[in-house]
Amino acid sequence: MYPVSRRTQRLELRELTIDDVDAVFAIYGSPEATEHLSFTPRSRQDVGHIVARSIASATAAPRAEYCLAVVERDSNDLIGYGRLATDPHQQQAATIGFALRPDAWGVGYGAETIQLLLALAFEGLDLHRVWGARSPLNDASARAMLKTGMTEEGRIRGHVLKAGQWRDSVVHAILADEWAG
Repeated sequence: MYPVSRRTQRLELRELTIDDVDAVFAIYGSPEATEHLSFTPRSRQDVGHIVARSIASATAAPRAEYCLAVVERDSNDLIGYGRLATDPHQQQAATIGFALRPDAWGVGYGAETIQLLLALAFEGLDLHRVWGARSPLNDASARAMLKTGMTEEGRIRGHVLKAGQWRDSVVHAILADEWAG
């Protein structure tokens, strides 16, 4: 499916463009924004490669990865990065992830981003299961996933190596028949 464009009243998911590198760098280069992610802050060059790879994967056949800009509709600012990736080891399943600029936190954009990604998964791609993993310390992400109907399924011990330290992850998932849309 290309191009992807999904909207709520406040947000839009759209395909990334090469002009988005600086806006994505404002997220992926930020120590605050990456605190609970699985990696340390990226360089601008690294982000350029990530965006270029995301653009290239958008037209792959079959498409297995949807790396999308999260845009605030009123300002047209890119405030986040959302990802839905089908899982070759599970039938009709995908993982989700997202990151938002810190100045966009606390107003419900996390849950809205998840809702848009789940709509893509269940309505657009006819998937059966979607899951995401979060840092055990990321309470805001936990609230956003629960608000969208995802269920906390458990903990993956020693799941992420970040800055030389192993970290657990907490898994949340939702099935198609649980999706309220």
